[in-house]
Amino acid sequence: MFVTHLQSALDGTRFEAGRVHTTHQGRPLWVRYDLAAIRRSLRREDLAGRPPTLWRYRELLPLPVDAEPVTLGEGMTPLLACDRLAARFGLKRLWIKDESQMPTGSFKARGMAMAVSMARHFGLRRLAVPSAGNAGGALAAYAARAGLEAFLFMPADTPRINIQEALLAGARVFLVDGVITDCGRIVREGVDQVGWFDLSTLREPYRLEGKKTMGLELAEQFAWSLPDVILYPTGGGTGLVGMVKAFEELRELGWLPGDKLPRMVVCQSDGCCPLVLAFQRGERFAEPFPNPKTEASGLRVPSAVGDFMILDAVRRTNGLAVAGREDTIRRWMREVAAAEGILICPETAICFDALVQLREAGHLTGHETVVVFNTGAAQKYVELLPEVSLPVLRPGAVDYEALLKVAA
Repeated sequence: MFVTHLQSALDGTRFEAGRVHTTHQGRPLWVRYDLAAIRRSLRREDLAGRPPTLWRYRELLPLPVDAEPVTLGEGMTPLLACDRLAARFGLKRLWIKDESQMPTGSFKARGMAMAVSMARHFGLRRLAVPSAGNAGGALAAYAARAGLEAFLFMPADTPRINIQEALLAGARVFLVDGVITDCGRIVREGVDQVGWFDLSTLREPYRLEGKKTMGLELAEQFAWSLPDVILYPTGGGTGLVGMVKAFEELRELGWLPGDKLPRMVVCQSDGCCPLVLAFQRGERFAEPFPNPKTEASGLRVPSAVGDFMILDAVRRTNGLAVAGREDTIRRWMREVAAAEGILICPETAICFDALVQLREAGHLTGHETVVVFNTGAAQKYVELLPEVSLPVLRPGAVDYEALLKVAA
């Protein structure tokens, strides 16, 4: 293990490695590594012979090498060239990094694989999390894999599939009349009374390290270079913050050329966009968003504990924060699937409306390489998928001419 210490993201206070930590003054902690020692011990060429999972980056992860990870084979999701969509947007190169192919159908598997591995390593037995959907399903699966208890608190309007997958994996699921911040309050208030460990986004330091592997993979898939722009659907923001952390660590290792980082674009729905508003006002901390309403359940986060970390990362990379239009979500889910065969989640659909706005405003040139992250599988949002009435054919009595007209 190359972890040297943990550090407050708010004021730099140091904490000893190898112990259970949560937050400092209610704000997140960074995991810090001896990057000079890693540079002496590992070359980027060494990764080529390792299994294609997130654990290939073990030196840059917090779990000690003698500890067995809790794994379902997560990692190395495909980076898919989208030429037809690129032409539509007037871009030379557009890629989708498809996290829907993770074991539990979303990028949340990365964070939970790491967090549950660390929880088991520290001897924790009971875990709890507030979730708008995919994080809960991921915790349920990884807790089951590790033989640990999982308690999930979800808004009552959480997509049904997320609830069912968590129940299937044996988690104890509770629905809450409110939003994810209300769920989080229940989890925090129960820590002392019930004795569970709060695994909420950025309220423990290791989910971030799991999400960081998206950035490590992207750099490796781009042959140790980076795209110009990354559009990321942002609720709690762990994935965006983790990727920038990964890029900065790789740069310090000397594995990336130059000092330029991708311009990170926070994508939120105009029905819940606290980070966009804070960015526009030039503020470092975001005010809670009143009455959040969006079909993209993962973006219904009115207040993020790591708001300043997200906004710092965006500004450090000369990025932007954009609110996509809520009423375009279903259209973009259909159009991306029809154009490229990639079934995107509603959170990612918001990124494509943001992409329209960026092109129209001149923030993107046609010569830049753009990556959009598909953070989850469309199939997990059955409530948003179109309901259709299809004709039923009788074998031996098919009118093929009429069939072709219907298909056209």
